[in-house]
Amino acid sequence: MDRYLEFILNHYILSLAFALVTFLLLQEFFDALFRRFETLSPLLAVAKINDHNTIILDVREAPDFIQGHIEGAINTPLSKFSEHLPQLEKYKKNVLLLTCQTGTRANAAAKLLMQSDFKHILILSGGMSAWQDEYK
Repeated sequence: MDRYLEFILNHYILSLAFALVTFLLLQEFFDALFRRFETLSPLLAVAKINDHNTIILDVREAPDFIQGHIEGAINTPLSKFSEHLPQLEKYKKNVLLLTCQTGTRANAAAKLLMQSDFKHILILSGGMSAWQDEYK
């Protein structure tokens, strides 16, 4: 035990980096473990859109949405998402596919929807960047 302590004291930067990386990996693991929504590749998203009554919510800001979006998508910017939640109540029984530019904002929106008791939430993995790469 004394050797571990000696190593940590002698190599505190390395030890701190190890602790930080371990913490981030554990955080990602537990976040994925307890997440109640799934991510889909663009190909699987197309299949889901075609097979089910899927509502597409694009949580990017309006200028980004205007530059290009999935056909039939509803623009609900994350910055105003809480204000739009009452209007989204009518879609509680539908499958919701969330997208943004890279997938980060869609995850935040999914967490807000889960807090409002939405059950069927999907996220486009890689966001519109992946969609545009796949379907140029």
